[in-house]
Amino acid sequence: MKYELMFPTDIRQAIAQHTPIVFTLGVLEYHSEHLSTGVDTLVITRCLDILEQEIPLVIMPPFYYGAASYAVEPPEGKGSIHVDSQVLVPFASSILTNLLRIGFRNIYIIVHHQSENFAAGMPTDLSFKLAARQATFDFLEKERGEGWWGRNSSSGYYEGHHAGDNPFNWIKVCPLLSESLQCDYPIDHAGKLETAMMMSLCPEGVDMDRFTTDNWYAQTAKDASASFGEEIKAKILDHLRLLLK
Repeated sequence: MKYELMFPTDIRQAIAQHTPIVFTLGVLEYHSEHLSTGVDTLVITRCLDILEQEIPLVIMPPFYYGAASYAVEPPEGKGSIHVDSQVLVPFASSILTNLLRIGFRNIYIIVHHQSENFAAGMPTDLSFKLAARQATFDFLEKERGEGWWGRNSSSGYYEGHHAGDNPFNWIKVCPLLSESLQCDYPIDHAGKLETAMMMSLCPEGVDMDRFTTDNWYAQTAKDASASFGEEIKAKILDHLRLLLK
């Protein structure tokens, strides 16, 4: 269910049922001439549109304004919009604090942009990872008071972790393509993988008549096909079903 269409009774039911809350973290970035600027966001939102029909989900409005960077191309005439990570951290912290105060404890932030470096982190996902930690610490201090962890009443803290009760798991930042998926389907930029994903998930965002051989990173896009995109989409959906169950 789309969050903006939910009534308060729906929200309370989602909290009671521990329904996953899913937040798309994206960017607007130049993806050569044959792909639209919203690739890294659209591939996530379109997957969630499919899963929404299958499993209980609360889908937050997507966020398009991550730290795209100008590593690929400068923005002039190309369309990339870059928001500095230092701006993103307080914004994300405010959003996530609100979600915790509402009562959600099963929040997933899904990112695709630069997620081939997800283990080490890149500015967009790192800003939300830091914000998630800050929001959780701030919420716990306001709810339980300063020194909450050091009190004798928290003596079962580590045992609670083993039982799955870990407040620092309330908010998870996850790549659209898991590490294992990336072994079989290495991420590219506007190449065969992303072009095929868009052919399957968002065909209106692909126009191969605009394809150019000028950009080295997009050369493999000529080998993309909708059938390859369907193959990747099926793998991603299976991964997300397990993640969000």
